[in-house]
Amino acid sequence: MESLSITWKLLTILAFVSLIIFWKNRNSVWGGFTIGIIIGLLIALFKKGSFDWYVVLKAGVIGILFGVLSELLSKIGEYLKNRRNL
Repeated sequence: MESLSITWKLLTILAFVSLIIFWKNRNSVWGGFTIGIIIGLLIALFKKGSFDWYVVLKAGVIGILFGVLSELLSKIGEYLKNRRNL
């Protein structure tokens, strides 16, 4: 269980560093963060028992990481398209 906690801490650090890197303009990282927070709030609201902010944080981190993956795939696609046109 301890390794899972360390993994989430590392993923959270990676996610917030990604937010800083992609700070300048609108992109899928910020969109993923927004959607992740909304989904996390919905899950935490409808979850039996008490409201848990940790669920919201985890959903936000997952959304950020999906946004980073989307941005990287977009940049790789642009690179390959430009490389093929040369």
